[in-house]
Amino acid sequence: MSLKITIDPDAATAPYEQLRGQIAEEARAGRLPVHYKLPTVRGLAEQLGLAANTVAKAYRALEEDGVIETRGRHGTYIAAGDARAREVAAAAGAYVERAHRLGLDRDGAREAIEEALRAAYGDGG
Repeated sequence: MSLKITIDPDAATAPYEQLRGQIAEEARAGRLPVHYKLPTVRGLAEQLGLAANTVAKAYRALEEDGVIETRGRHGTYIAAGDARAREVAAAAGAYVERAHRLGLDRDGAREAIEEALRAAYGDGG
């Protein structure tokens, strides 16, 4: 198993955010299992052609989000998290991707979610 990250230098999204998002998604989807050891900041920066500060910023954000944990000199790992939360986040990500692919804007996507919630939980939410 290896970390497969692609950074698009022409994207509107900052490289650190692309990196953060891809690692978070890989962890949520289970493609990066709990306790998977991530490359060092410098190692990943070299691999991706990024500044070490960019990778460090992404790692800090991922740690704040509970996606990864740093164990001092032992390295950085995918954190053990709530499996239910990961599954819900993965489903939400899949929904957003599909809604976007179908041409829905944010408001349209939110309206569809609100309708589904009303159907499942009633109007009182």
